[in-house]
Amino acid sequence: MTQAGTDTSERMSGLIDEFVGQSQPYYRRVFGYMMQAPGYRFTFNPAAAVLGSVWFGARGLWPWFLGFLLVETFAFIQLARGIFGDLGRDLRDRAASIAETLELRRQQIEAAERSGAATLESLQRAAASLQEAMSQAQLAAEQADSTRLFYIGFGLVLLLGLRIMSASLANWALEGQFTRWRSDRSVAHGWSVPRMILSVVLFALVVLPSTIKFAQPEAVAFLSEFPTNRNWRLGVGDMIQAAFDRIKTGGRGFFDALTLGMRALLDGLEVVFVGTPWPVVALVIIMLAYLSAGARVAIFTGAALAYLGFLDFWEKAMTTIALLGAAALISITVGIPLGIYCARRPRVFAVVRPILDFMQSMPSFVYLIPVVAFIGSGKPAGVVATMIFGSPPVIRFTVLGLQQVPDAVREAALAFGATPRYLLWRVDLPLAARTIMAGVNQTILLSLAMVVVASLIGAKGLGEDVLEALQYAAAGQGILAGLAILFCALILDRIVAGKRR
Repeated sequence: MTQAGTDTSERMSGLIDEFVGQSQPYYRRVFGYMMQAPGYRFTFNPAAAVLGSVWFGARGLWPWFLGFLLVETFAFIQLARGIFGDLGRDLRDRAASIAETLELRRQQIEAAERSGAATLESLQRAAASLQEAMSQAQLAAEQADSTRLFYIGFGLVLLLGLRIMSASLANWALEGQFTRWRSDRSVAHGWSVPRMILSVVLFALVVLPSTIKFAQPEAVAFLSEFPTNRNWRLGVGDMIQAAFDRIKTGGRGFFDALTLGMRALLDGLEVVFVGTPWPVVALVIIMLAYLSAGARVAIFTGAALAYLGFLDFWEKAMTTIALLGAAALISITVGIPLGIYCARRPRVFAVVRPILDFMQSMPSFVYLIPVVAFIGSGKPAGVVATMIFGSPPVIRFTVLGLQQVPDAVREAALAFGATPRYLLWRVDLPLAARTIMAGVNQTILLSLAMVVVASLIGAKGLGEDVLEALQYAAAGQGILAGLAILFCALILDRIVAGKRR
């Protein structure tokens, strides 16, 4: 071996010794064997075989620790059920319940025999059925008790297999962590006693309660029911209700103005879509589809509008589009400027992002509660609920589109003397237009998805037909109304997306 090769080998051995901390000769030999070829090479780690998941935790391999811990917990649960569990308890409880009912039937039979009641024969048949069910439950309980050895054997085999698997994978996982540690010294390394103590504590906190709960469910009541008090929820609910009342009283002028503005916008849009003669509206929509996406989309739009008209959905569809247009118009008008502002100020976006996450993750029905509390029911409340549900995509996509504008293009524009306003309108927005329009499209479609939900608070339109179909189990009418909503969504999607597809 040359001097350079010797130096490299000694340097690698020093790195391995620094990384592993303990059992250095063993790991120098094992790592040297594993580095001879890429991929997995079988080795056996006795310490991992004994300690199992705790070994991975002590080495800082926390994902491996969690995976093995969960499966080991399952194995210990099977062992505990086989050794300490009452496997036939549920069946015996069922047999005892049947026995109580059977005793009641026997008393009724005796009374019927004394009185000569006509129900004697039916009571006797019921008692015979109960007797058979009780016998079957007792037999099933005995059979369940006889499976004790199966659970013990299954738990032992599973635990042994896990230990063999952990011993076979331990060195491979540790060698991968060693590779990461060589380029990033912040990666966990060495055998840490605090990590081992933490692993043991976590192991005990997961395994012990789980085995006790499944083996002896009634031994510790704390494990079966969360320690709570129903009065706490009632008290917090009363506090929230009081806060809503104060906000509604203090902001009555604001909410009245908001309702008035929503109603005025809705009335204007309904005049356009509902009040205008239907041939004019249909012709304009078909022309928009043709100019935006071509002849095929225009033909499809005409067919969809014919479906809405011939099946008497025209007026309700136009009412739905008016409500959707009001919500989408407000969402887009507010969302794009807010997205531009957030894209240029990351700290502001760090505050806005959790709010957007909350708006998108909250179930749509929950939006109706504060909206009805502050605004009341009707179309304006439906517009507000739809706007809250549909506005996050346009904000997120605007931020994403502006963040994806290449820095080289912006620097070149600034080098040629572009002002911030010119940079925004002539560089950033044109390059981000495709992404922003995708956000607009998502906002429109999500707003349309709220049509049925908004009908619960008095918003008219196609959602009302779907809601009535659900209430009266009218499957055919519900399908037709659902298809009408689908066609509205497809028309808007094709017009907004245009030929960019």
